[in-house]
Amino acid sequence: MRLLILLLPWFELFTLIQLGVETSALTALGYVLCTLLLGLWLLRRQGLDIFQRLVAAQQGVVPGPQLLLDDMALGLAAVLLMVPGLLSDVAALVVMIGPLRRRLARWLGAPQVETYRPEQDRAGPTTLEGDYRRVDK
Repeated sequence: MRLLILLLPWFELFTLIQLGVETSALTALGYVLCTLLLGLWLLRRQGLDIFQRLVAAQQGVVPGPQLLLDDMALGLAAVLLMVPGLLSDVAALVVMIGPLRRRLARWLGAPQVETYRPEQDRAGPTTLEGDYRRVDK
């Protein structure tokens, strides 16, 4: 794993050089600039969406854990798009496509997130025990 992490920048550089050789150096630079701008735009949009969900959570709306995981996955895809190179862009596309991302996560053995069901909380009466004191007069 360490070797893969150490060799990843070299593989990314190699893919960019090959793109420049096959097309032109200007095309490769344009590709890197376009993916950088796309990643910045996606990261900004996801940040605003997460902020809106946090505001809604303060008002009592409970976001599901799968929804938060999808937001974080799209944030990761945005960061991967900002990294120059074709391998990270392919990984970003895999992360951006929801069904493919979930299938890959299941294949890698990631734990499945249980969805929140409010009807499970209303199973029966609940007794709360404790002490209290009245503060108004």
